[in-house]
Amino acid sequence: MKFFVTLLAVFLAVDAVRAQNGITISGTVVDQATHRPLPFCPVALYKSQDSTLVTGTLTNDAGNYQFDNLASASYYLEAQYIGYRKKRFSLPALNPGQSPALQTIALLADPQTLQQVNVQGERQTVDNKIDRQVYRADKFIGSQGGTAIDVLKNTPSVTVDGEGGITLRGSSGFLVLVNGKPVQTDPALVLNQLPANSIENVEVITSPSARYDPDGKGGIINITTKTAQAGQRAFSTNIQGGLPSLYTYDNLHKPVRFGADATFSAKSAKWDVTVSANYFRNDIAGRREGDVNTTIMNRYTAFPSVGERSFIRYNYTGRASVTYTPNATHSFSAGFYSGFRSQSRRADLIYNNTKTDLVTGDVMGQITYFNSNIARKSSTITLGNLDYIHTFTNKSALTLSGLFEKADLDGLTTNQNLRLPDRQTVLQNTRNPSKNPLNAYRLKADYAVTVGKGKLETGYQYRRQVQKGNFQYLDQNLESGLFGLVPQFSSTTYVRNEIHSLYGQYSARAGKLEYIGGLRYEYATRAFTAGSQATRNLNLSNLFPTLNLQYPVSKTLRAKAGYSKRVQRSTNNELNPFPEREHSETLESGDPNILPEFIDLSEIGLIKDFEKGNAFVTVYNQRIKNVVNRVNSVYNDTILNRIYTNAGLATSWGLEAGTTLNLTKAWQVYAGGNVYRYQIKGALFNNAVLVNTSRVVYSINANTTVRLSPGFQIQGTLNYLSKRVTAQGEDSRFIVPGASAKKTFLNGKLTATVQWQNVDLGLLGSNRQRITTFGRDFYTTTNYIQETDIFLLNLSYNFNQTSKKARLPASEFGEKEF
Repeated sequence: MKFFVTLLAVFLAVDAVRAQNGITISGTVVDQATHRPLPFCPVALYKSQDSTLVTGTLTNDAGNYQFDNLASASYYLEAQYIGYRKKRFSLPALNPGQSPALQTIALLADPQTLQQVNVQGERQTVDNKIDRQVYRADKFIGSQGGTAIDVLKNTPSVTVDGEGGITLRGSSGFLVLVNGKPVQTDPALVLNQLPANSIENVEVITSPSARYDPDGKGGIINITTKTAQAGQRAFSTNIQGGLPSLYTYDNLHKPVRFGADATFSAKSAKWDVTVSANYFRNDIAGRREGDVNTTIMNRYTAFPSVGERSFIRYNYTGRASVTYTPNATHSFSAGFYSGFRSQSRRADLIYNNTKTDLVTGDVMGQITYFNSNIARKSSTITLGNLDYIHTFTNKSALTLSGLFEKADLDGLTTNQNLRLPDRQTVLQNTRNPSKNPLNAYRLKADYAVTVGKGKLETGYQYRRQVQKGNFQYLDQNLESGLFGLVPQFSSTTYVRNEIHSLYGQYSARAGKLEYIGGLRYEYATRAFTAGSQATRNLNLSNLFPTLNLQYPVSKTLRAKAGYSKRVQRSTNNELNPFPEREHSETLESGDPNILPEFIDLSEIGLIKDFEKGNAFVTVYNQRIKNVVNRVNSVYNDTILNRIYTNAGLATSWGLEAGTTLNLTKAWQVYAGGNVYRYQIKGALFNNAVLVNTSRVVYSINANTTVRLSPGFQIQGTLNYLSKRVTAQGEDSRFIVPGASAKKTFLNGKLTATVQWQNVDLGLLGSNRQRITTFGRDFYTTTNYIQETDIFLLNLSYNFNQTSKKARLPASEFGEKEF
C-alpha cells in the first residue's frame, strides 16, 4: 500500500511542477439557451498569428476541456457541434506560468440544422463488439422488478435451470464484474442481490483480453448500472407486488412476493454521485418427487419420497459511488456496496423405505416416515473500492485501484425424521450450523499509452483471499434432548489464495483489421487446511495468452475471432474432505488435492447488420483440463455420498446465434440460441469408474415485442434448456415461458408493468426439472416441480430517466487527435 501512496504523491508533485512551466487553458462548452454542458464536443486550439492548428480535444462527460503545457503566444479556440453553429473564441496573449480564467464557450443551436435532422428508430437489443455482446436490460420487460439473473437468462450465452444454477455456454464457472469491478464471492449470490431496474447493460465477454483476470472457465459477465446524464439529477423508484398464488401445492406457508428499489444520481462538471437501495421478497411454492435405490451385496434398498419443496427468499442492498474530477489530469472515485440475502428451503417429504433380499426376494424390512429438512442460508456481502486516474499530457493514463470484499456466509440445516402417521415421535433430529466467511482484497496499477497507431496497456495486480469454514453436525440424544457434536461429519477449514499478476496487451488497427493481443503471467499459491490435517500447498506458475480479431468484410458484415486461456479455481466446498450432511439421503464432501480447471476458449464468428436489424453467429470450442464434477457413491443403504473430484477432460463444440428483427415499426423480435456437444472423458475413484459420455445440448432464449401505441407494448418470452449429460447421468429439459404488458403515463415518467411468469396453464410442464444419476450400485431420480402461472405488478417512476443515456455524435476530428 505504501508503494501506491508514494507513487500517487510523485505524480501529484510532477503535475504541480509542470503547471508552473507551461500555460494551461481550460473551460466548458455549454448550450447557450439551457446552459447545459455539451459532452464530447470537438474543441480546437489555433495560433492567432497564422491560424495554424496547435492541438484539439473532446470535452468530457461534463462538457469540460483542457490544454496543458502551452508555449507563450496568442491563441483562439474554435468549437463545433452537430446541431449548433460553429463559434470562435479569442484569448489574450499569455506568458509562461499564467493561465486565463475558465473559458465558457456557449454554442447557439442552429434551427435550420435541427429541422433537417429527424432520426427515428428502435434501439437494438444487442450490440456486438470485438470481444463481447452488450445486451440492453430495458429490452427485457419481464425482468423488471426482479434481479440481475432475470435479465441474464434472456441472453443466448446464459442459461438458468430450475435449481437456480447459472451457466455461461454450458460452464457453471464464470467471473462477475459490477461496473468493471470483480467479485470474488459466488456469482449467484451477487446476481441475486442486484435489482434488475438498476441495470443499464449486461456485457457477456466470451473472449476476455489479458487485462482481465483469467478466472472463470466460461468467461466474464459485466453488469453496468444506470447513471445520470451530464448536468442532471435523476431519480427513479420501483415497487412490485405479487398476486395470490394460483397453485399452493399444499405447502405449509403461502408464498409472499413484493419489493421496492430507488436510485438517485447527480452529475455535474466535477462530481458524479449515485446512491441506490432495494428490498426484494420472492418466495416460491413447489413440490418434490424422488426415487432412490441402492444395492449393497444382496440387499436392495428403495426409498421413494414425495412432498413439499418450497423457498422463502428475500434480499436487500445499498450502493453508493462518487467520482470527483477536478480537471482533465486527475480523477478520484470511491464506491461502496452492501447486500444481504436470505434463503430458506423447506423439503417436507414422506419416505417409504423398503429393504429386499435379492436372492430370496423376501422383504427384510419396511418403514414409512416423515422427514422435515429446512436449509437456511444467508450472506452479507460488502464491497469497497478506491481508484485514482492520472492522465498525462501525452494522453497516457495511470490507474491505481484498491478493492476490498467481505462476505459472511452462514447456514443452518435442520433435519427431523418423525414416525407416521402421528408425526409426534422423533426418530432422528440433527442440525448442521455452518459459517464460511470470506475476506479478500486486491491492489493494482494499470498504465495505458498510445504507441504508434495503437494502444499499449500493462499492469500489475496482487490478490489475497482468505476463507475460513466451520461446519458442524449435531445429533440429538433422544433421551436427554441434548445435541452432541459428531466429529465424523464436523470440520473446520482454512484456504488462502495469493496471486501475483503481470500483463501486457496491445490493441490497434492494421488496415481494416482490428486486433487486441496480450499475455498475462500469474504466480498463484493455495494453502488449505482441514481440521487437524496437515496444510496442503499448491504453487502454480502459468501464462494466459489472449487474442481478439475483427475485420469488416463489407459495410454491413464483420468477421471476428478470439482465443483466451482461463482458470477455474477450487472453492472451499470442493476442497473440504469432511462429509457434510446435506439432507436425509445425501452427504457432500470434497477433495483437498483437487486441481484447478484450465480452459482453452476459441471462437470465430460473423456479425451482419441490415436495414431492419442485425444478426450474429459464433462457433466456439472449450477444452477443460482437470474438469471438476460432483459425482455420487454409496455411503450406506439409505445415504449417497456426493463427492467433488477431477473427472478428466471435458470438451465442447458449440454454435451460438442471435438476431434482432424490426419486422414493422411496432413489432420487434429478438431470438438467441446456443447448441453445443459436451463430452467428458476420464476416470473416477482411482480409475474404478471410467467416464466417457457425451450429449448435444441446446438452449433458446427469445422474445417478441409489439408496440400497440406509443405508450403501450406487450412482450412474450421463452427460455428453453434441453436435456444435458453429466458425469453419472442427465438433467431433463427445462422450459419457462412468460408474458408482460407495459404502459407508460405522464410523458413516460410513470410506467406500469404486468408480468405473467412461468406460463403453464397445466399444459406445458413449465418450471420443472428432473435430475437423474446412476452407477453400478445406485440409482436416483428427482423431479423438482416449482410454482407456475405467477402474476406480478410493477410500478416505476423516473425523474430525468436514468436509463436514457445521451447518444451523442462521434467526432472524426477528435478521434484523429487521439
